Amino acid sequence: MIQRIQTVWLLLALAFAVTCLCFPIGYYIADNGARLASVTNLWFAYSPEFVCEEMVARTARPWALFGLLIIVSLLTFVNIFLFRRRALQMRLCSFCTILLVSWYLLYAFFAVVMGRGLEAHFRPEWAGALPFAALVMEYLAFRGVARDEALVRSLDRLR
Repeated sequence: MIQRIQTVWLLLALAFAVTCLCFPIGYYIADNGARLASVTNLWFAYSPEFVCEEMVARTARPWALFGLLIIVSLLTFVNIFLFRRRALQMRLCSFCTILLVSWYLLYAFFAVVMGRGLEAHFRPEWAGALPFAALVMEYLAFRGVARDEALVRSLDRLR
């Protein structure tokens, strides 16, 4: 059963989540067009010539984004090997989907609140779309597992 299509979807979701952890997810620019800070899932990389100590002290760290993606990555990895327990696999897919939606809510929160703290505008990077791709892959994996479960139940009725 490990060679089923949902394994491919889960591996892709895992790859998208881990890739998002490695790349910047956005940046802040000032009104004059200068880049103030680059945002990753764990920290801000401030541009030293434009940002003062007071600005850095007013902004929070986006470690919650990192934590959510780590949890999603670990659960997705474990989910790949739970092919004999389809009900649990479907629940984990649903939970990971909820966590990925939460990641986007936190992403929007940090974009707005930190932009006010830095007095700058937020611009997303391409890596910010990777959790959405992981969310789609989790949904496709859920559908594949549900299809397998329906097939097994239909075969049990025939016996």
